[in-house]
Amino acid sequence: MAGTISTLSDATFDEEIGSSSTPVLVDFWAEWCGPCKMIAPILEEIADEQGDNIKIAKLNVDEASDIARRFEVMSIPTMILFKDGEEAKRIIGAKPKQALLDDIAEYL
Repeated sequence: MAGTISTLSDATFDEEIGSSSTPVLVDFWAEWCGPCKMIAPILEEIADEQGDNIKIAKLNVDEASDIARRFEVMSIPTMILFKDGEEAKRIIGAKPKQALLDDIAEYL
């Protein structure tokens, strides 16, 4: 099954992360962020290829600043991988696809 990227908000974040039976990689991003735009197609590819193993979600830090503050996201893009509702891995900055896959390989 090909994965899709879900969009999270202040209202949906805790439920989506807490109820997921698979790890969730959350991309903390903003519309004005150039590197965020560069990594978006890479995340779409990973969602399509690894959708059975991992969920990909996006959280706009301008629209959900409370969540960004709670997880102390200071720069974007920041990707946080949640497993069983808890932060398991944090990746800061845009990376090539293979480097990102290497970072999350143990959770796939």
